[in-house]
Order: sequence, then structure tokens, then C-alpha cells
Amino acid sequence: MTTEKTEFKPGDKVEESGVYKVTHDSTHAQGHEVTCVFGKIFPPCGGCKHPRFILVRAAQHIEHNDHFKT
Repeated sequence: MTTEKTEFKPGDKVEESGVYKVTHDSTHAQGHEVTCVFGKIFPPCGGCKHPRFILVRAAQHIEHNDHFKT
């Protein structure tokens, strides 16, 4: 599944599990990568108002893989 949207903000639903690059207000923090899971909500940042999330690398969460369902 590939989404047409490329940038996500807090409150958006995670449409694809994977590694996301997070950018913050420049005075708050440098960019970094985080893992986000399909179906969860992108969280707010406690230190700035406008973090943005960009998918770097999609990866299926193990709980959504047919080989590991019980």
C-alpha cells in the first residue's frame, strides 16, 4: 500500500507502517527517524507545534503479516 500523501502531521492516521523522518521547528530539535505503525495516530510533539512526518521506508508490522498470525 502506498499513499498519495507524502507529509503527515499530528492527528493524521498512519496509513503505512515504516520508518518516518520527523522534522520539528528549527529552534526545537533536529530531524530524526521514528517507527510508526499502521492504524495509529501521528502524535503531537511536546516541544514544538508543527512536527511533520515523511515516510522514508515502508515496512509491514509483524502483526499484520499472514505468516505470523495465530
